[in-house]
Amino acid sequence: MNAHDSERVAGLLEDAGYARVPEGATPDLVVFNTCAVRENAADRLYGNLGHLLPSKKAHQGMQIAVGGCLAQMEREQITRRAPWVDVVYGTHNIGSLPKLLERARERREAQVEFEETLATFPSLLPARRESPYSAWVSISVGCNNTCTFCIVPSLRGTERDRRPGDILEEIGQLVDQGVIEVTLLGQNVNSYGSEFGDRLAFGKLLRACGQIEGLERVRFTSPHPRDFTDDVITAMAETPNVMPSLHMPLQSGSDAILRAMRRAYRRERYLTILENVRSQLPQAAITTDIIVGFPGETEADFADTLDVVRQARFASAFTFQYSIRAGTPAATMDGQVPRDVVQDRYERLVALIDEISTEENEKQDGTVVEVLVAEGEGRKDAATRRMSGRARDNRLVHFVPYPPSADGSGAGAAAPRPGDVVTTRITHGAPHHLIADGAPLDVRRTRAGDAWESRRAAAASAASTATAHGGATPVPVLLGMPARRG
Repeated sequence: MNAHDSERVAGLLEDAGYARVPEGATPDLVVFNTCAVRENAADRLYGNLGHLLPSKKAHQGMQIAVGGCLAQMEREQITRRAPWVDVVYGTHNIGSLPKLLERARERREAQVEFEETLATFPSLLPARRESPYSAWVSISVGCNNTCTFCIVPSLRGTERDRRPGDILEEIGQLVDQGVIEVTLLGQNVNSYGSEFGDRLAFGKLLRACGQIEGLERVRFTSPHPRDFTDDVITAMAETPNVMPSLHMPLQSGSDAILRAMRRAYRRERYLTILENVRSQLPQAAITTDIIVGFPGETEADFADTLDVVRQARFASAFTFQYSIRAGTPAATMDGQVPRDVVQDRYERLVALIDEISTEENEKQDGTVVEVLVAEGEGRKDAATRRMSGRARDNRLVHFVPYPPSADGSGAGAAAPRPGDVVTTRITHGAPHHLIADGAPLDVRRTRAGDAWESRRAAAASAASTATAHGGATPVPVLLGMPARRG
């Protein structure tokens, strides 16, 4: 969600006439979009702001803006600790950024502005989409839960749901532009519809996505076990373009800790959900979030978490050491767990998850998968001569992109483009990815690949023009809320 907010910020700025600087050049504007989930977020922000101070002093007119959740939480503290910051804005008024920057220039003083409720739904703002073939689409903002470890509801507010027609219209426009995969976003996607009184709204939305011609993949994040209903599982199973991929946060396998976290479900309910998912989607890859060292967690509580992990057989997991967030109920709870104990439990949990995910990925050996080729997913692709992308269950796959040439001197065919779809056979399963080292069985060139190629050509042309004119040329901004199509 933060990455998607950054796309909105980039779209706003480009719409206001800003252009991205070439790599290595000194910018006139730097914007930090911050997160407040982890304890070290503030330290990282102020460290980065400190590193920028010499550049700001040396570059007359440079502006620095800070937004996002940490800005909403810290507010005026940011300009007190870093008085060289020009603009601070919150989660509810992203759209105010351009005018705040202009006002800061005119008045030559910092502008700090926050709204307590959402001023404009983010999807009404322009967006500079990072990917021409895959897109995030917000279906709601805010959260009605009261998890004791989480600062997000107090920073993003209560849940606000978008109208289904607006969501589908945005997806339709994205498909028209070449996108073939969308990820539906919300703090709690499966509570979608609570604002307008329809508990089955999320399942209906998934089914409606299945009717959009040209949309090949749909996934979503993140659901909450409390609100996850059987109709959503059935919608996933019966809608062909909904990916067999589910991110289902666990947080803890101990009922006592779940109660202290105010998670509103218990371990047996959680495991039952996974059983129901696998009964209708046996090929589903299920991932999760787990927090280690929550206040009051005993060794027995931690053992319960390990037990649920063994039963759940997650494809992968995001694991976190509990960190105090000022302003949350958990921050003042008794029984804060010593850091060395937390670290030990964390290492044991990661080792177990790696063991299980390796076993689960090894089961994929020999299977045929359909991979949506991605850009930037494989850091070692250049060295290994592979390309990377995601299978339909969202597992990361590193694959050989083409058969060797007849004379053995190199590639025998053109490499697929990001956005194209490759069918290949898995030859090895590792803890965090799959490898397909045989020749691909099929390479399908797609509209999404065409869109990627067009964007690359446009960027090259813009860079050439910028070089010729001694400056940067803006790239067109994609609007977030489209006009209704005929």
